Amino acid sequence: MSIGNSPEDDRPSIGRALQQARIAAGLTVEEVSSSTRVRIPIVHAIEQDDFSRCGGDVYARGHIRTLARAVGLDPEPLVEEYDADHGGRPAPTPAAPLFEAERIRSEPRRPNWTAAMVAAIVAVIGFVGFTLFSGEDEPSNTAQIAEGSKPDKTAAKPTATKPSDPKPVPSESAIAAAPRDKVTVKLSADRDKSWISAKDHNGRLLFDGLLLQGESKTFQDKERIDLVLGNAGAIDLFVNGKQIEDRFGPGQVERLSYTKGDPEAG
Repeated sequence: MSIGNSPEDDRPSIGRALQQARIAAGLTVEEVSSSTRVRIPIVHAIEQDDFSRCGGDVYARGHIRTLARAVGLDPEPLVEEYDADHGGRPAPTPAAPLFEAERIRSEPRRPNWTAAMVAAIVAVIGFVGFTLFSGEDEPSNTAQIAEGSKPDKTAAKPTATKPSDPKPVPSESAIAAAPRDKVTVKLSADRDKSWISAKDHNGRLLFDGLLLQGESKTFQDKERIDLVLGNAGAIDLFVNGKQIEDRFGPGQVERLSYTKGDPEAG
């Protein structure tokens, strides 16, 4: 009787699965490192199933989740495989120090009822004195009002005029619906999921992750939006209110830039 390999023996390792998915998505290690903020040496080490550079099990599990999402994989089976190979899931931090802090907390001070009663009596005396003093001046004020003419209610209430809304200026531009002083880019994953990255004109990261089928994202900047599409064929592009007619192939990686005005990719 011959003994064959089980299906689990044929399954690729964690690092190999991440590497194959990255290559299938058309991404380099540098691009994955830039999108996930995981340093390049650590990405290389994880793809070689070397988790010693992660700094511990908690960080290794977090890196596996982050890299898996960046290349379009479900992270949970990979994390479960890591836990099975490394002694199970990390134990939670014990809560004993919290209870210790509660036990040594000082007992709250009891309220000083005597001081509260004295303050209440002083407040009552002051209120009564103020009422009596105000009552002596009331007749003179009443008589003074009775002798004068009745106030004109219509004159006392100013008429508030609501400013008229500014009329929109007609425009012959095909992108009149979008703000003219900004660049607006909308991405819709209508056919399949795709990894996307978006940055503003200063290079600040606006979004980096997986756009699932049926989801959409909108980005806006005053000068320029830079895009990287991992699966450009799955994305419908709308720039400054106008749809981009270019059709990219499935799995095609595209780097695009758009500015204000008519949508022209740079």
